[in-house]
Amino acid sequence: MNLLAEKAREQVARAGVKMAQAGLVVGTWGNVSCRVSRENLVVITPSGMAYDSLQPRDIVVVSLDGEIVEGERKPSTELELHIWIYRARTDVQAVMHTHSVFASAMAVARQPIPPLVEDIAQIVGGQVPVAEYAPAGSRQLARNVVAALGRRNAVLLSSHGMVGVGSSLDEAFNVCQVVEKAAQIYLWAGLAGKPAVLSEKEVAELHYNYLRFYGQNKGGGERK
Repeated sequence: MNLLAEKAREQVARAGVKMAQAGLVVGTWGNVSCRVSRENLVVITPSGMAYDSLQPRDIVVVSLDGEIVEGERKPSTELELHIWIYRARTDVQAVMHTHSVFASAMAVARQPIPPLVEDIAQIVGGQVPVAEYAPAGSRQLARNVVAALGRRNAVLLSSHGMVGVGSSLDEAFNVCQVVEKAAQIYLWAGLAGKPAVLSEKEVAELHYNYLRFYGQNKGGGERK
């Protein structure tokens, strides 16, 4: 196996631990993957293994057709969902599927999370939509997720959980954290009154500025 894939396996193993420690999943549920672009490969967490015991050798390497290339473990039962996202979105380099409490509550209610705080507008690019229900691990679920996700970076899975995507494992993880926080804010704000939602113009500007200016390796200018 080449060095890029081996490094990706290490990164995915660490991301799984990070996801569990952040309380975004319970037990062995949820899954994480990243793309190895130069090789047209995907590395993904194994099915049903505790994150705190994962080793890089447990991470499974597959082709974009879903064929196992390296690894002795069974890949996540949501492999097809990950593969379909990578095929549809060439910009996506990492996918994280979580079962966090507040985002899952919105998924059970089958209600989108509106862009009511700036960070969700910045990193998601608008409201977090809800994909139509289909059984976990099914091809229909993969289809529904890709259709609902569109060009945004997060989607709720009806009666299930959520998926966050990004240009890196760190960004996918941040997306999942921000969506969880936004879901919690939305539910709490509803107790105080009707939550105010950012306008489409405000969302577009916030998302553009995030993509263009946020972080150390993007264009200059006074941006937070």
